Amino acid sequence: MTRKASNRPKGGVLTVISLLMVGSAAIRVGLEAGPALAKAAEPSVTAAKPIMDDHPKTRELLTALLRREQALKEREAAILEKERALDIADQAIETRLVALQDAETSLRETLSYSQKAAETDLTRLTDVYQSMKPKDAAALFETMDPGFAAGFLSRMPPDAAAGVLAGLSPEAAYTISVIMAGRNAAAPQE
Repeated sequence: MTRKASNRPKGGVLTVISLLMVGSAAIRVGLEAGPALAKAAEPSVTAAKPIMDDHPKTRELLTALLRREQALKEREAAILEKERALDIADQAIETRLVALQDAETSLRETLSYSQKAAETDLTRLTDVYQSMKPKDAAALFETMDPGFAAGFLSRMPPDAAAGVLAGLSPEAAYTISVIMAGRNAAAPQE
């Protein structure tokens, strides 16, 4: 009794095994996918809950971080305000410095002018005293403060100063001579 192979269904045993395996896989996916899908859906429900509800330590940490962030923002704002104040102060100092430099330049010019004018006056007055008769100049120098008289005599040529000193009283001539001799005693020698 030989059966013909043509009556048999093609791939019968292999097809049945394959179908059983596919069915088993579908059942497993169905059984295992359900809880997995439920777990996947669960975080979306719990995502609405704050994380802090789950962990008290997390709540403390988050609170501390928020406080720290606020403190840093406040410090940053204070630093920025100080920087603005320093910029304003720098500008004011710069403006005052320029004004002081201008004032100093003006003062130097005024002092220079005053010194030139004073020098011109002293030179003119010295010329007047030395062109006077020594006897008349001596009478005038006798009434002057000795330091003031010594200043004029030291500016005069030696022969004119000698004529005036000769006309002075010995005490006045001595005092003026001492002042003239000691004027540059404290000056450095080199």
